Amino acid sequence: MSVARQEKRRPEPDRQPNGATMNNSSKQRRNARSRRRIRISKKIRGTADRPRLVVFRSLRHFEGQVVDDEKGITLVGLSTRAGDVSREDVAENMAGKVADAFAAGRKLGEKAVAAGVDAVVFDRGGYPYHGRVKAFADGARAGGLRF
Repeated sequence: MSVARQEKRRPEPDRQPNGATMNNSSKQRRNARSRRRIRISKKIRGTADRPRLVVFRSLRHFEGQVVDDEKGITLVGLSTRAGDVSREDVAENMAGKVADAFAAGRKLGEKAVAAGVDAVVFDRGGYPYHGRVKAFADGARAGGLRF
């Protein structure tokens, strides 16, 4: 009797929701960010006295939330997608998405101070503290939050 020989099949490429395939470098970059995010979240916890300021960066937009991890609630949230962020009074050396991130951070800081939050723990979400993430943090400080 002969043993049926199984065909060697190529593994199915990772597919995004729009049907496009991901190349290996973008998959590795995404996985590395996920590992960094998990490693950071083990060390950072938000309390009622110092909630956690979480950031999310997409290719076009920037989001931030102030979260109380003890209660599991979001106190204040803001996104550049909402359209309530304007670039007024942003430093002249900032432009484009960096200016948007700074303005969003300042607006979130003002909303958080109005909600009674004055000090937070910054959770960069696995992103490097550079560029838009740094501009968002600086904007939140300009809005009145202490890190």
